[in-house]
Amino acid sequence: MHKLDTLELFIKLLSFRSVTPDDDGALTFIRDYLDDFEAEWINRVNVKNLFLYKKFGNGPHLCFAGHIDVVPPGDGWASDPFVPKYEDGYIYARGTQDMKSGVAAFVQACRETTTFNGTLSILLTSDEEGEAKHGTIEVLKYLKEKNFLPDYAVVAEPTCEERFGDAIKIGRRGSINGIIEKIGRQGHAAYPEKAVNPIHKVAQVLPHIAGVDLDEGDAFFAPSKFVITDIRAGMEVTNVTPGKLKMMFNVRNNTKTTKEDIETFVDGYFKDMNYLLSITQSAQPFMTDKESKIVGAITEAIREVTGLDTKYSTAGGTSDARFFAEFGVDVVEFGVRNDTIHAPNERTTPEEVTGLKRVFEQLITFF
Repeated sequence: MHKLDTLELFIKLLSFRSVTPDDDGALTFIRDYLDDFEAEWINRVNVKNLFLYKKFGNGPHLCFAGHIDVVPPGDGWASDPFVPKYEDGYIYARGTQDMKSGVAAFVQACRETTTFNGTLSILLTSDEEGEAKHGTIEVLKYLKEKNFLPDYAVVAEPTCEERFGDAIKIGRRGSINGIIEKIGRQGHAAYPEKAVNPIHKVAQVLPHIAGVDLDEGDAFFAPSKFVITDIRAGMEVTNVTPGKLKMMFNVRNNTKTTKEDIETFVDGYFKDMNYLLSITQSAQPFMTDKESKIVGAITEAIREVTGLDTKYSTAGGTSDARFFAEFGVDVVEFGVRNDTIHAPNERTTPEEVTGLKRVFEQLITFF
């Protein structure tokens, strides 16, 4: 396939209506565009996953990773979200920031690389914005079986805050979800002594748990906070007290607080009540050592391209970087600004996309 420039490639990728888990042909296009890379499909259920690699030498294996899928566009767009529009210095389309800019940048950087000390690879999935059960994690399982896991990885999620180059992710918080069911005894509102009102019981402990920090955090992680997301009880009538209350919560936990810690915390306030707790961990927290080669190399590459001393962050939700960490791969995340991700009229600038490609080019030379 003939070579495009970085922005031409970016515009092409934006035109694919790749709403999770449908890649709309984008992965096949990328495979054909990188026709001198070996290609393997690791498809699972209804999810397409593509792994591309090229061995230049016997040195380290550096992997660029990301997702081609996007969230549904939703309402409120000023133009077709899958027909990229350039206006007032911005390119508008679904996926501009999250994360076809990152994909375009590392695909182009890899295509233009002619010399490297080791192996370059690209891992792409169409299942990041969904449940993420059949995407990146399945590819990594496959690579482990083949004894071909990368040594280092860069996930090109949008990480920058105010200026391009101002932040990378060297870790992420985990995510723990829970449901507390307080069992009471339904009754007539006029005879409260004959009932057990779970609302009254839970109201007594709410000041002690709602929004409470479960640890003090550290230099890289914010404290793990107990966030109540929903409380419901009753039948929406005024003369019946409910027999049960359900409360849902989420904790974005750092490495200092575990699921077991949260179970103990909840029991400390509910142990004298009749209650049930169900709790699940959908993502584990992780942090890459800031002394790792990948952290130092991308920090220097950002400085070379932007002149900025980037900060190390763990803020935000979860990403597929967590799967690399689970497999023992040193991983960082770096991409364009993230101020319009998942929003109507998502946008980024051409300068950020080409700048990101230059950072990845520079990073490759440092290995």
